[in-house]
Amino acid sequence: MSASTPISNPLDQPAYPVKNKALLTLAVMGATIIQILDSTIANVAIPHMQTSLGATMDTITWVLTSYIVAGAVAMPITGWLADRVGSRNLFLGAVAGFILASMLCGIATNLSEMVVFRILQGVCAAFIGPLSQTIMLDINKPSEAPRAMSIWGMGIMIAPILGPMIGGWLTENYNWRWVFYINLPIGIPTFAILWWLLPSRPINRRALDRFGFAMLAIGLATLQLLLDRGQQEDWLQSWEIIIELLVVLAALWMFAVHQMTTRRPMFERLLLTDRNFFISLNMMLLVGMMMFGIFALLPPMLQNLYGYSVYDTGVLLAPRGVGILLAMFIAAKLAKKVDPRVLICVGFLMTAVSMWIMTSWSLSMDWHLIVYTGLFQGFGMGFVFIPLNGVAFSTLPMRMRTDGSSLLYLFRSLGGSFGISVMTTMLARNMGTSKNLWHLSV
Repeated sequence: MSASTPISNPLDQPAYPVKNKALLTLAVMGATIIQILDSTIANVAIPHMQTSLGATMDTITWVLTSYIVAGAVAMPITGWLADRVGSRNLFLGAVAGFILASMLCGIATNLSEMVVFRILQGVCAAFIGPLSQTIMLDINKPSEAPRAMSIWGMGIMIAPILGPMIGGWLTENYNWRWVFYINLPIGIPTFAILWWLLPSRPINRRALDRFGFAMLAIGLATLQLLLDRGQQEDWLQSWEIIIELLVVLAALWMFAVHQMTTRRPMFERLLLTDRNFFISLNMMLLVGMMMFGIFALLPPMLQNLYGYSVYDTGVLLAPRGVGILLAMFIAAKLAKKVDPRVLICVGFLMTAVSMWIMTSWSLSMDWHLIVYTGLFQGFGMGFVFIPLNGVAFSTLPMRMRTDGSSLLYLFRSLGGSFGISVMTTMLARNMGTSKNLWHLSV
């Protein structure tokens, strides 16, 4: 298909109109949801994979680490690749590659195969997220952007909640391999619809800043390794973590200096000098920390401490998704009438209050407080996400949407890694302190 011609019209028109927007939106969301699901769905199946693949407790974690690191390395070049090969070709290739990698993960017979296939899956997933957001903005009118972002946001906010529940149910009732096979019945019809309807931005063969990409890739990959293995290696008590920290600081420092001084930087400097986008990047880091940090600990807490089954855990976490859905719907309506800064502040305040309420949880409470807190917390996150995305792109030129989406997605992922790392470290340290106090009292 030839590249679609963008509409350069001051009127309220989509940049790339399509003939069946509703069906294309459904397909884009299908690709987005299976990609987000795979960031959490495999976690609950790790013990079963360990036995089947003949791995140890230490090596099986590479099933998760390889996916995260591959995504972090590939995500920054999404904009360059989309310009180079066309956004349509890149998105179709990423979706097809993700489906193929999911099938290969399902048939893997040993740990080495699984890690290689998860790397492929992580690279493809890195392109799907930012491009899906760009497509949603491109095919909708500017006046419909808040509603489009609410639809897109529902997928990326709710999928991490559903991931552990779906993964646990599939593992218990079928086999851990279905954690990956589940992507095929969703992904194949999604790919067919995308092939039929997806438009493309014009190809622009811009050069890649190889040195900048190399430094950024090394820095991000090492940072993800550091965050993933920090608690396991006892942080700065380990030479591995110290070396990784030095590599991260050196690589990201060289990238920053190179980005500010080279004539052809990897990202246009306007991305970081635009105040709205820069502030949104930092806030997206906080959103990632809140969302993934909490989601990582709630399922095991409800199952191991409160004794709920995998299914009951999913039911108890569902109100959080309901809150997100309702808040995004309301935020999309209010976006045209209320200052987005007010909505973002209200959202962060609601989230903070819900977290404060969670500090009073006890083993003697029933399920009501879990449900009410989750619903309230979901409202808060939903009110933050939609206005924040609107502010991020409000003053950026259209040509920077893909690069901007990749950076926003990257910062949210990094925030998630920070959040999970901080939460697990605090949990481990507090448990260790509690055990020491108990021994002292005895």
